[in-house]
Amino acid sequence: MKISYYISLLVIAILCLGCYTKDNVKQAEKAFITYYVDANAGDDSNRGTGPDQAFASIKKVNSLTLSAGTHVLFKSGTSYSGQLKPKGLGKAGNPIIISKYGGEDRPKINGEGKHKAAVHLYNMAYVELRDLEITNSGAERENGRRGVIVEAENCGECKHIILDNLFIHDVNGSLVKSKGGGSAILWRNHGDKYLTKFDSLIIQNCHLKDCARNGINARGYTRRDNWHPSTNVIIRNNLLEGIPGDGIVPIGTDGALIEYNVIRDCPDILSHAEAAAGIWPWSADNTLIQFNEVSGHTAKWDGQGFDSDWNCINTTIQYNYSHDNYGGFLLICNKGNTINTPSNVGTKNTIVRYNISVNDGIRPYQTERRGWFSPCMHISGPVENNYIHHNVFVFTKKESADIDRTFIQMDNWGGPWANKTLVANNHMKFIEPYRMFYGESKQTYCIDNTFETSMMDLNSSTEIPFWAKDYMNDYDENWKEKMIEVFFKNDEEMKSILNR
Repeated sequence: MKISYYISLLVIAILCLGCYTKDNVKQAEKAFITYYVDANAGDDSNRGTGPDQAFASIKKVNSLTLSAGTHVLFKSGTSYSGQLKPKGLGKAGNPIIISKYGGEDRPKINGEGKHKAAVHLYNMAYVELRDLEITNSGAERENGRRGVIVEAENCGECKHIILDNLFIHDVNGSLVKSKGGGSAILWRNHGDKYLTKFDSLIIQNCHLKDCARNGINARGYTRRDNWHPSTNVIIRNNLLEGIPGDGIVPIGTDGALIEYNVIRDCPDILSHAEAAAGIWPWSADNTLIQFNEVSGHTAKWDGQGFDSDWNCINTTIQYNYSHDNYGGFLLICNKGNTINTPSNVGTKNTIVRYNISVNDGIRPYQTERRGWFSPCMHISGPVENNYIHHNVFVFTKKESADIDRTFIQMDNWGGPWANKTLVANNHMKFIEPYRMFYGESKQTYCIDNTFETSMMDLNSSTEIPFWAKDYMNDYDENWKEKMIEVFFKNDEEMKSILNR
């Protein structure tokens, strides 16, 4: 019994090093190799180790077991049909790199809608995917169709996975979230035999265009009685265009960083049953969302630029620019009928500061759920400890008299209302009157906000509550300068508003 026990521990330890097996370790000891792939002039009978000896197909690449330090380079401007599903493991300092050679144009991987993903990285660690064009469109939309899937299953900790400078476009997944949806990029960690997580998963410098339903989303461990969050997840400097659903959604993470992304021009093609928003965590802790721009989100329900959602602790949304979103700037929400259960410990400690919201909440038609509903901020309990301060809100004239003119709408989602919400030191510029609805929320304090009192009836408090005093001592005096530098260098009007 003792021998079998120790053998089991050894197997788990090896897996936790990043999905390594004995064969993979032997492969990693080999000399570094560069393989070349050229669909036009290559041949799969070649050695593949030089441009004049290039392979011809991704099928050949998929047949290889790649070792640490191996490069697989596709000829610039060439095109490949099918699914790229490499295998092998890199190691620290010597990752596997899949990229291009011979020119500026990206090689194209076309899944043709015949595969769930055009590129599938399965149980790989220390791998970098760079400089490729990826598409996956079929004759009809299909549930779960993706451009890229990064998946780790029953293999411990998968380290150092980088997606960089990819152009992913025309992925026609389902528009229905409950049926699996679809997206440009999905990462997924799962397994009941060996608990599995990502560490140092980075998605950067990518252009995602006309992909449905979502841009970048995830699957992972989300219950608090089986909590194994991925760590060091970074999503930065990506451009998302033509994404009708959720833009960027980390799930099952701790300490995810989402920064310098742009989401724009989201087409209004979802049904009234579908809720979606720009950037938001779900079952994720200590998420930092900063220096992002979200505009033109047109989902028929929600449709905000930013959101702190279900089962999330310590979400910070700061230094962002939100504008022209149908549903508004911000959503903070949690569902009451599951609160204080293993699936939902609550949404707590959401910090929303140093953001700019311009012309948000402009949905030009009624929702099927609540009629004319598009408040600038929607806070739906049970949520606790919400700090909304030092933001700038610019409200332009609405196109019709019916469009919602609510600054903050507070309500509940099947349970208690919001508790402990501080709205302080915000500057609001109104063109026409607005309203604010507290409802049955508890301990909502509005302090030192700047606005024309004739434009809104705001029940102001005189003193910061005791539970917020320590937090409010943390203040960035240079936040306006940072916003001008990132977003408004050439916008004299916004400069003048910020400099007041």
